[in-house]
Amino acid sequence: MSGSEINADENRRQVLYWRLLARLFDHEEQPALEAASVAVVDDLGLPAALLDPSVSVDTIVQRFPELAGELRGLMASTDPAEDSDRPAAAVGPDNPASYRAGPAEVRRAALVAKLLLNVFATGSGNVTAGQLAGWQSDAGWLEQALGAEPGQLRGRPSEGGMGEVLAGIEGDLVRRMRLREVLADPTLARQLTPSMSLIEQLLRDKSNLSGVALANAKALIRRFVDEVAEVLRTQVEQTSVGTLDRSVPPKRVFRNLDLERTIWKNLTNFSPEDQRLYVDRLYYRHTARRTTPARLIVVVDQSGSMVDSMVNCTILASIFAGLPKVDVHLIAYDTRALDLTPWVHDPFEVLLRTNLGGGNDGPVAMALARPKIADPRNTVMVWISDFYEFDRSQPLFDGIEAVHRSGVRFIPVGSVNSSNREIVNPWFRQRFKDLGTPVISGHIRKLVFELKNFLT
Repeated sequence: MSGSEINADENRRQVLYWRLLARLFDHEEQPALEAASVAVVDDLGLPAALLDPSVSVDTIVQRFPELAGELRGLMASTDPAEDSDRPAAAVGPDNPASYRAGPAEVRRAALVAKLLLNVFATGSGNVTAGQLAGWQSDAGWLEQALGAEPGQLRGRPSEGGMGEVLAGIEGDLVRRMRLREVLADPTLARQLTPSMSLIEQLLRDKSNLSGVALANAKALIRRFVDEVAEVLRTQVEQTSVGTLDRSVPPKRVFRNLDLERTIWKNLTNFSPEDQRLYVDRLYYRHTARRTTPARLIVVVDQSGSMVDSMVNCTILASIFAGLPKVDVHLIAYDTRALDLTPWVHDPFEVLLRTNLGGGNDGPVAMALARPKIADPRNTVMVWISDFYEFDRSQPLFDGIEAVHRSGVRFIPVGSVNSSNREIVNPWFRQRFKDLGTPVISGHIRKLVFELKNFLT
């Protein structure tokens, strides 16, 4: 390839990216960039609709099915997680890697620009259910381009990068919807895809809904609860649990046969003459685990800053309530405390009874939780909050310290959501650390692991 051809491809690629940046920061078209981009796309044999942000990626793929394969993995490296953290670096017009482009890289730039334009150029003003569904579909194609599954990156914003950005955009679109009008129309309501942002809005607005709108809201909440519950149930089942009970003889079945130990213990029976090992005893692995009836008390801060935690913990509590020999109690609080234990097996019903928002009054919740402690050394108390109290920090900590010293396993949790941006009151964080009960923050898998090891 000659130098002039290389320069031409580099220039064409730059045109596409500068046009992308221009459209992202200014919705008005730049005639020169638009005309140049149309010429580039036409020369590549790609549809002109690729430049139109109003045309969805689904529509493009339906009309040109061969592009589906090109879009999947388009922006992925050998490590998809790396791409999710820094996809923009691979497409910036000032990135040195964008130079020395050939025709294939120009084509790639055109497809990348389409994905980024559709996902990031969300405009302003009200958003319809159809527009939200269209954006979610386009975001799904971007996630596939990054080597993930649709919804995967939005489901793990705690890892930062693109996942956090996409979740933020989705939340903004949900807030811009005329949600009550959408829910009142069954056709529009069916177009909604449940997400944490949408569920938060539904829970906050449920008291203002009635009739068809309320029924549609409940259906969306239940669908989201079922989807999250399936993921969390899998995590609970996969987490290692309990300690082996060697007082229970192992089952003498083939799957429990400890082959290495059997060979080692029978080495004295090896016959050099016929080169055979004669086994006179088989050894089996112990698989029985100690299980003790345990009480789990979950206290969840339902103030405005803890919505994700309220949803996730409610579902998680219902899963543990379904385990044998685990007695689960659930309390939600803001400035008042509410005992939700009667509905702990049904997270959907629990969420409908919550009242998101308000402030924090931990001592009120502690007053409701402490009487539930019957056998301290067989009780775990999980307290989920940002621990910002209304001038009652010391009384709450005094109560927590007393519970901990009584023998209760106390687990303070800063968040159990997909976001890792929570802020925990540093006053509490240091005192929990000094108490030997550091705050758990981050992915819900950490809490699952802690609970499984205590309860089973």
